[in-house]
Amino acid sequence: MASRTLSFYSLASAFAPYAPRSRLPHPPLRLLGLHLNSGHILRASTLSTAAATDADADPYEGVDTVEQLLAPKPASPGPSRMGRLMKMQRRADGEGLAAGRGRWFPYLDAFRGAGGVDVTSQEIVDVLEPYILEPRRDRIRRAAESRSYSVCLVVEGLSDFGNVSAAFRSADALGVQSVHVISCENNKRYRDNRHVSMGAEKWLDIELWNSPAECFDALKKRGYRIATTCLGTDSVSVYDMDWSHPTAIVVGNETMGISDAALNLSDLHCCVPMKGMVDSFNVSVAAGILMHHAVCDRVSRLGQHGDLLPEESRILLAEFYLRHRESTATVIHEYAKRKADNFVAKL
Repeated sequence: MASRTLSFYSLASAFAPYAPRSRLPHPPLRLLGLHLNSGHILRASTLSTAAATDADADPYEGVDTVEQLLAPKPASPGPSRMGRLMKMQRRADGEGLAAGRGRWFPYLDAFRGAGGVDVTSQEIVDVLEPYILEPRRDRIRRAAESRSYSVCLVVEGLSDFGNVSAAFRSADALGVQSVHVISCENNKRYRDNRHVSMGAEKWLDIELWNSPAECFDALKKRGYRIATTCLGTDSVSVYDMDWSHPTAIVVGNETMGISDAALNLSDLHCCVPMKGMVDSFNVSVAAGILMHHAVCDRVSRLGQHGDLLPEESRILLAEFYLRHRESTATVIHEYAKRKADNFVAKL
């Protein structure tokens, strides 16, 4: 079963100042015969969250849990929140292993534009680059080139969404692109803690699952081994693990830890050795330590953490450009329309 897959925009970035290049020419678009009127000039939208339908409304009104915040709105007109927020087309589970490398990469080199026209990552980069300030472009490019899907984070049943936010922020900072949330029942409002993540979730691939079995089945099809964190006689020290193998790190509930179902379905149990009187870390701290050690071990063994092929890096860069502002997708849809018209004109 496919997960609910998305990456959403943060309120923090929504109100950031952005100076549109309204007085400058648009060479790539003009060459393609695409002339934007003033209504299509790139500028910061009132709300970055694509699901918001009213510029003056609170996009998180009535949203209580992280699952509700990330999940698509039921019975909403037009594309679902999931469809509107995930940009590039995605592969089915098990179809994205790089040839000869046994490593998962989720995206196809295609964005489904207006009229069902596919737009490639190179086209997206060429069209959107003039509308993103150079320092911002450089930062996005560095982030895309440093990303890896060889290590992913799974959080199971966390009840303190401040911990979820902190884990997201650590994943983004360390170049761990893929994050998975296994559903939990809790009514604490996630938006009260979103400041902790500093908008990191905008740049992550976040997938939601209903159970450990559903999540782990998909991850194993993608070539991951499942490493759950727990203290036990069979637990392996994280310092003795080879993190060059694709690994999903699973952290559990703050009170109960990893569920029995997750422990039984995992490939191995691991722990961070502790020297003090307490026998546990805060869950977001543990997640940060695990990801940091995984990255350091990969750098030691492989020379670097980021391991995307040039084509994959370009596809992820296009994905990030599309997430940069909500209005960037509008530009690409207009490009797709013009591309379709040009094709028809040649027939």
